[in-house]
Amino acid sequence: MYDTRDFRRGLKIEVNGDPYVIVDFQHVSPGKGSAFTRVKTRNLRTGQVLENNIKSGDKVGKPNLDDRTMQYMYKDGDGFHFMDTNNYEQFTLAPEDVGDSVNFLLENMHIDVLFYQGRPITVEVPTFVELRVAETQPGVRGDTVTGATKPAKLETGLVVSVPFHINEGDVLRIDTRTSEYMDRVKK
Repeated sequence: MYDTRDFRRGLKIEVNGDPYVIVDFQHVSPGKGSAFTRVKTRNLRTGQVLENNIKSGDKVGKPNLDDRTMQYMYKDGDGFHFMDTNNYEQFTLAPEDVGDSVNFLLENMHIDVLFYQGRPITVEVPTFVELRVAETQPGVRGDTVTGATKPAKLETGLVVSVPFHINEGDVLRIDTRTSEYMDRVKK
């Protein structure tokens, strides 16, 4: 069980039998009445975002979650296929379970898959991934305006804004939390 004092961003809790992750929280001490914590959570199974007030001192459950490192194999009409690297067991996740992480998945990539009560529910990609530029306009000599960007389509289909000096074939480091270009990876 977690107390409201234990709350932090990213903490996984269980409320009414469903697993949630804390997106944001704020401890509130009104002048009149008892203190409480305003919590913004995201349901790990459905993706629904909720805001609740929890009275200070109240406890919430600790979900039965298992985090396993798995290898992403391929995508087909059934969904996304993953293999447990320890016992070679294979799982298929539906597109809604993978969510926006699909923009960062490459075949044979090792990622964390979160299991709730023995069933895979979501994918947790690394904070930064390296992806190759598939399409972009060529850089023109003289385009040196500070802060100017152009669109670039990456090998997964994700389109990001990049500086003018980026060309097709370059490998970029992308922040998976914001889907933004960070820097070019040296070869």
